[in-house]
Amino acid sequence: MRRTPSLVSILMPCFNAAPYVGAAVRSALDQTWREIEIIVINDGSTDSSGEILDSIRDSRVTVVHQDNAGQCVAANRALRRSSGEYIKFFDADDLIERQTIELQVARLAGNDQAVASCEWGRFYNDDLSTFRLNPEGVWRNMDPIEWLLEAWHNARPMMQCALWLIPRAVLRSAGEWDERLTLINDFEFFTRVLCHSSEVRFTPGGRVYYRSGVRGSLSGRKDRKATESAYLSITGATSQLLNRRSDSSARMVCANILQDFIYSCYPEHPDLRKSAESRIREFGGSRLSPDGPPGFHKLRRLVGWKMARRIERRLGRQRAGGSVT
Repeated sequence: MRRTPSLVSILMPCFNAAPYVGAAVRSALDQTWREIEIIVINDGSTDSSGEILDSIRDSRVTVVHQDNAGQCVAANRALRRSSGEYIKFFDADDLIERQTIELQVARLAGNDQAVASCEWGRFYNDDLSTFRLNPEGVWRNMDPIEWLLEAWHNARPMMQCALWLIPRAVLRSAGEWDERLTLINDFEFFTRVLCHSSEVRFTPGGRVYYRSGVRGSLSGRKDRKATESAYLSITGATSQLLNRRSDSSARMVCANILQDFIYSCYPEHPDLRKSAESRIREFGGSRLSPDGPPGFHKLRRLVGWKMARRIERRLGRQRAGGSVT
């Protein structure tokens, strides 16, 4: 007897994504894998996102409007409404290649304990001619813990939503999104998903187009609430990894992730930085160098990374028209 094709649920939180959400939904609808449902949660958008979503006429698309409650709440609400055997979370400003889901379903071949990953690259604003693939060492079949060790080594892993096709059985074990988090929530969530998976199966030809340079994006936030969320996400993710492997390699990558957090928020939030420094010492230290543009690296060789970061922040405020103190 021929098996009914597996239903894939594509789950999309949306907040003030009017310039992009229509293209994101069309990207999902254009998939060659036709057995899909798309559930979009309009999370209290104050732009025209709601009207754009309501104008979509396709029986596979369900739009739910709610008061603003955050991306994690929206993702969990979509998950609870979904009925697919496989789940793909999807940001409202990204795009995927037409065959991505079909290739990932085939890659999993009915294994409900493995997850499928795929290729990705960046493009800027609406210009797909700027797209460039970003090959990584994790673009291969891997044990999930080894995937984390490899991806975290330089402390800047790509764990973006649309990369993954996840069997519902894995999510039953891993749990829902942590609704306390507002920034880098995907880092904690997908770490937890991988820690409850048996294998990561890489899908050549499956591809995510990751939109960069979006003004006002959540990833660009530096306020206290966002920084606290980032730290909570990092400590949650590193604890997940260390619960499964706690040798020197695992402790080193966890220390690197925390060191990168210190670099990113310096000189603000000294209490969170102090807590991160304490954990880094417990893990045996980090040798990770700070990230930044060429001018920053030239400056830090002269005055050290802390002073270079202060100068970088001050110049950034000047360019933004803010006051300089």
